[in-house]
Amino acid sequence: MNNMQSPKILPWIAKRAGISEELALKLWRRAVGEAETLTGQSSGAEFSGLAIERFLAIVEDEAGALSTGKLAPAPQLGWVWRHQTRMSLLSLMAAQNTYQFWQNTWNDLVGQKKAA
Repeated sequence: MNNMQSPKILPWIAKRAGISEELALKLWRRAVGEAETLTGQSSGAEFSGLAIERFLAIVEDEAGALSTGKLAPAPQLGWVWRHQTRMSLLSLMAAQNTYQFWQNTWNDLVGQKKAA
């Protein structure tokens, strides 16, 4: 099994979900195992992303199971991961668009000099 380190926000996630840090660590290890089985990899971006997604889904399920007797529903944590992913993709798209703009501008400038 993979020895991938647990996320540094694991205690925060455990507190938000209303579970112990020990249980959160067990759930993390389970999520890593599932991600490794599903991807066939033990490292890389696809593996890491799936491990975190699985972890948050398992924590939400566990928090939902624990809160069935309570009045307040358990907080949803998956939005944190989805929001972070969206923000990262937007940054990459902005960088790619900027690069493309400068490349086109440079090509236009060089093309004009050759034509003259």
